[in-house]
Amino acid sequence: MKFPNRIILPAAAGFAALGLLAGPARAAVDAETAFVFNTFSFLVTGFLVMFMAAGFAMLESGLVRTKNTATILLKNISLYSIAGIMFYLIGYNLMYVDVSSWIGSFSILYNPSDAELALIGADEATEEMVAAVVDNGYSVMSDWFFQMVFVATAASIVSGTLAERIKLWPFLIFVVVLTAIIYPIQGSWTWGQGWLAQRGFSDFAGSTIVHSVGGWAALTGAIILGARKGKYGPDGRVTPIPGANLPLATLGTFILWLGWFGFNGGSQLALGSALDAAAMSIVFVNTNLAAAAGVVVAMLATQIVYKKVDLTMALNGALAGLVSITAGPDLQNHFLALVVGGIGGLIVVFTVPLLDKLKVDDVVGAIPVHLFAGIWGTLAVAIFGSGSFVEQIIGIIAIGLFVSVSSAIVWFALKFSMGIRVSEEEEDLGLDKAELGLEAYPEFGRGSQTFG
Repeated sequence: MKFPNRIILPAAAGFAALGLLAGPARAAVDAETAFVFNTFSFLVTGFLVMFMAAGFAMLESGLVRTKNTATILLKNISLYSIAGIMFYLIGYNLMYVDVSSWIGSFSILYNPSDAELALIGADEATEEMVAAVVDNGYSVMSDWFFQMVFVATAASIVSGTLAERIKLWPFLIFVVVLTAIIYPIQGSWTWGQGWLAQRGFSDFAGSTIVHSVGGWAALTGAIILGARKGKYGPDGRVTPIPGANLPLATLGTFILWLGWFGFNGGSQLALGSALDAAAMSIVFVNTNLAAAAGVVVAMLATQIVYKKVDLTMALNGALAGLVSITAGPDLQNHFLALVVGGIGGLIVVFTVPLLDKLKVDDVVGAIPVHLFAGIWGTLAVAIFGSGSFVEQIIGIIAIGLFVSVSSAIVWFALKFSMGIRVSEEEEDLGLDKAELGLEAYPEFGRGSQTFG
């Protein structure tokens, strides 16, 4: 998607199928067939992105200690559920409906169109009823579903960073605000055709609009929340706190990699013509190559710097490559995707220890992966694609400031009202017992679940 619009392109593909847009590649199917393919693309790529929720759950549960596993799993399924409800109640309207330069509609609920309901409820469908539905280019609720799974992804990023010391309910309240207000407002600036889109800011599938947003919210929360007990010594010494289940973390990474084909591929926003099918194929290949390059570069970098290959760096290298290519996966030179993804992998290797020097405790490495690599990927659009470097920087700064300030307000409000951090005793016991009263691995016994 060269022009950052997540609404009009499917309709354009439908009109193209009628021959209203020039080009032999777009005159392949009739309008109703294009409508079916466009809707099908939204639904299938949407449920691939939904499966990323399982990937985040597995990745995060593998990178926390056993005593916090059930809590992180609960956070992941609950944040996905909250994101869906809030995006239905208000978020989608704020992001896409009647958008001014800065914000959309504050109306509540987003339901099927009158034309679609009339067609579904008719005893006998007329040509006029079908035409009224088909003219939109896709089913409106298929688009809602596809957009909703993106906001859930942004919320998942925050979960991993703040794991093992944040209270459950304050975290979920933050998710409510993030998915209902913060994410939709900044998203409307570009994908809702607000002021950033009008300036020419480009973000194909969300390196900044999704991933950096989650990264900024996570960074702000990590600073306000503080590090885990025992992570940083008074002399500046960093004590590694390894995750409990690297096979699960690896499985989570593969699931996220798979889901990313829906994330980036579905952002073509149409499958109603040969042109769209060819463009989507290019996006799939670039997505895969960038992730692969992120893995290999992270492995080489850790071997050179630390004299050993680090599995967790390789996993995050894959994710950083994916985040990096997300802003511009429509590159027609596939070698450039290797460059973009490889640099993303390199960013992770050097920014993870940087955060430790700053005493910012990021349990799963989400800030380097989603924030730093997201910024890089957004800039790469200007370097390798057709975007303006100035406009890309303006978009990065504007969204970063808005999300950081609004997130800080919410985090501080929660901190001073109900508290956001568990006690030292509860942290030592583990959030599974302290918050949930259960253990994910009860057969392991108490001794294996205590830090230190």
